[in-house]
Amino acid sequence: MAARPLVARQPNERLQALIQEAGCSNAGLARRVNMCGAEHGLDLRYDKTSVARWLRGQQPRGRAPAVIAEALGRKLGRSVTIDEIGMANGKNLASGVGLQFSPTVLGAIEQVCELWRSDVGRRDFLSGTSVSYTQMCIRDRLITAADAQVARSAGARVGPSDVEAVRATTEALIELDHRYGSGHVRPVVVHYLNSVVSGLLAGSYREAVGRDLFAAVARLTELAGYMAVDTGQPGLAQRYYIQALRLAQAAGDRGYGGYVLAASMSHLAASLGNPREIAQLAKAAQEGARGHVTPRAEAMFYAAEARGHALLGDARSCQVVASRAVSRLDAADNGTDSGDDPPWIRHFDRAYLSDELAHCHRDLGQAEPARRHAEDALSVHPTGRVRRRAIDLLLLATAHVQQREVEEACATGTRALELLSTLRSNRGAEYLDDFQQRLEPYREEPVVREFGARMEMAAA
Repeated sequence: MAARPLVARQPNERLQALIQEAGCSNAGLARRVNMCGAEHGLDLRYDKTSVARWLRGQQPRGRAPAVIAEALGRKLGRSVTIDEIGMANGKNLASGVGLQFSPTVLGAIEQVCELWRSDVGRRDFLSGTSVSYTQMCIRDRLITAADAQVARSAGARVGPSDVEAVRATTEALIELDHRYGSGHVRPVVVHYLNSVVSGLLAGSYREAVGRDLFAAVARLTELAGYMAVDTGQPGLAQRYYIQALRLAQAAGDRGYGGYVLAASMSHLAASLGNPREIAQLAKAAQEGARGHVTPRAEAMFYAAEARGHALLGDARSCQVVASRAVSRLDAADNGTDSGDDPPWIRHFDRAYLSDELAHCHRDLGQAEPARRHAEDALSVHPTGRVRRRAIDLLLLATAHVQQREVEEACATGTRALELLSTLRSNRGAEYLDDFQQRLEPYREEPVVREFGARMEMAAA
C-alpha cells in the first residue's frame, strides 16, 4: 500500500514509544497489523521494512493507520488512537473520543464530557465502530474493581434534588422517544447532557450523591446511545454505550453495567451483523452481574443471548436459553424470587420478552412460533410504545410472508406503515426495508404492488 510522508518528515516518536511499551519487534508489529487488517477484509502485506518507514515518518494511506492503532491496542491490552501512534496527520485528532474505558473517575468524566461536546459539534470522526474497543471494555468491566471514591469538592454543590431532576428528565425523554422516535428527541438529549449534566459531574458532591449521580447519568447516556442507533449512527452509539458502562462502574451498579452489555451493546451488534458478539456480550452481562440483579434482569440477559444463538442458526442453544428467560420472568411476575426491580429494567415485561422470542423464531425460519409471539407482544404493548408496536407488526407481517400468506402480510405491513409515518426512526425504516425485501418474490402480485405504492406515497 502506498505511503505519504508526514509534514516535514519527522521521526514518529509516538509510534516508537508505543512499540517499545508493547515489547514488539518491527516484524512482530507488521505481522499483527496484517492479521488485524485481514479481519477487516484488507489484504495488507507489511513487513519490518514497512514499520521502519513508519518510524522515519511515512504514513500509510486509507484505513491502515486505524488498523495499526488497533493492532497495537490489542498487544497493549487497551485502546489506542491514531493520534497516539502519530498518524493523525492533522486530522481526526480526537478519533478515540468515547472509546476509552477510563481507569479513573476523573478520566471518565473528562471522556464522557468530551464525547458530548463532540456530538453537539457534529464531529465526523464519531462515526466508526471497532470490535476491539468493545472487547477491551468488556474485559475492563469484568476485571476492574469498583471505584473506591467518587466524591468531589470542587465546583457548585450538587444535591439529591439535582440527581432527581436528571432522573425525571430521562423518564420524560424515554416517553417521547417511544411515541415519536429518536429523530425528534435525540438533539434535546445531547444538548441537555452537554449543557446541564456536564456541569453536575464537574460539581461538588458527597459520596452517596455522587454514586446516585453517576447512576442517573449512565442511564441517560445509554439512552443517547440507543437514540444514535435509531437515527442510523452505530459508531456514535458504540461510544455512548462504552461511556454508559464506565459511568455504571463509577456508580457501583454492576447490574446496570450488565444491562448496557446485554440490552444495548448486544442489540447494536445485532444491527451490525455480529451474531457471535451478541451472545458473548449477553454472557458477559450474566457473569459480571451475577448476584447483583433481579430475576427480571436475568430474563432480559438470557433473551439477549437467545437472539445471538438464533442469528447463528443454533436452534437448540436458542431454545435452552429462551426457556431460562421465560422461567426467570415467571419468577419475577409471580413474586417467587425476592428483590425490587430497579427502574431501568421495569419495562421488560411479557410484551418485550415475546418481542425478543419473535425475533428469534423469525431468524430461525420458524414462522408459526414467530407469528404467535409477535401477536402476544402486540396484545400487551401499550399504545404509547408506538415504535415497538410498529416493529412487532413488521415481525408479524414477516411471519405471514414466511407462511406464504402474502395478502395478510401486506395488510399487517400497511398497519405498520401507518404507525411509522408518525415516527422519525431509522430502526423502524430498516425493519420496513427488510419486510419489503422479503416480499420481492411476490412482487408481481397486485396486493404487493399496491403495498409498494403505499410505501412510495409515504416516502414522498
